[in-house]
Amino acid sequence: MNTLLKKLTEIHGVSGNEDSVREIIIEEVKPFCDTLRIDKMGNLIAFKKGTGKDRKRIMLGAHMDEVGFMVKSIDDNGALKFMTAGSIDRRVLIGKRVLVGKDRIPGAIAYKAVHNQKGEYDVLPKVEQLSIDIGFSDKKEAEKAVSVGDYVIFDTEYEERGDILKGKAFDDRFGCYAIIEIMKSKHKHDIYGAFFVQEEVGLRGSSASTYSIKPDYAIVLEGTSAADMPHEKDEADFPQMQKGVVVTISDRTFFANKEFLAFVIKTAKENKIKMQFKQPMIGGTDAGMIHKTKTGVKTMVFAVPSRYIHSPVCYASMSDLESMIELAKKTINNIK
Repeated sequence: MNTLLKKLTEIHGVSGNEDSVREIIIEEVKPFCDTLRIDKMGNLIAFKKGTGKDRKRIMLGAHMDEVGFMVKSIDDNGALKFMTAGSIDRRVLIGKRVLVGKDRIPGAIAYKAVHNQKGEYDVLPKVEQLSIDIGFSDKKEAEKAVSVGDYVIFDTEYEERGDILKGKAFDDRFGCYAIIEIMKSKHKHDIYGAFFVQEEVGLRGSSASTYSIKPDYAIVLEGTSAADMPHEKDEADFPQMQKGVVVTISDRTFFANKEFLAFVIKTAKENKIKMQFKQPMIGGTDAGMIHKTKTGVKTMVFAVPSRYIHSPVCYASMSDLESMIELAKKTINNIK
């Protein structure tokens, strides 16, 4: 069992509430870096001085936050009304187990029983029609345990079965894990491990970090959607689990620098690292902010493909995560 992945994926870290994730990262990365600092937004920046003479400033970026929920009101019957933080498909919510607040109070996302729906069965309820049941029947009782503004996460246990990993928040605790592992090695260039806040609600933290670091190059380490699951015949079937690290050519917020992209592809081939491409123009990452900050930054995105991303249960491959780490290491040490 990979205890660090277990800690990182099971911890509470919805957008705007990344403190617990940051504490774990500080504990793990501190022995391997020269300095640590937290900026005004809450981003954590770990610096490791390079061993070479003509050193470049290379930023490795990953976001600490995960999608989740926030309590917005408490009904008279003790039910919690909530809002989403980040994009979550409401079709996966009904009946899911959750943990509420800093005390991680167990609850379930509830909707009226199928017997009481009277012809509404085929109508997808809105988030506003759902509630979280934590076992109380009175508002005053519920208010003793939770408050408006409390964060809520999916109650999902991390598990391993051979190469296959199951858990929540692979987007983007995989990236956080990768940076920690990369910081353990020596590198020719100066490495800035940047752990961002609030990516899932608008790529907010990465812009502030990039302004302060002023990197020559940036590599965003991420989790991304895997396509090897039931889908229509005319839909793309890539990327797939166990086919290697995913490299982004373009998405809705970013086009990769052509020279940097060619260099990465060459590096992967020369080092026999399994690599595949992301479906173009799908999704977005912190690279969308990073690459256009100040006078511009040569930026790439490496990712681990994960089935059912932004849901209570995701599946991914440890070998893909290791490929992402290896490609990042080879890339940053071959930059001249």
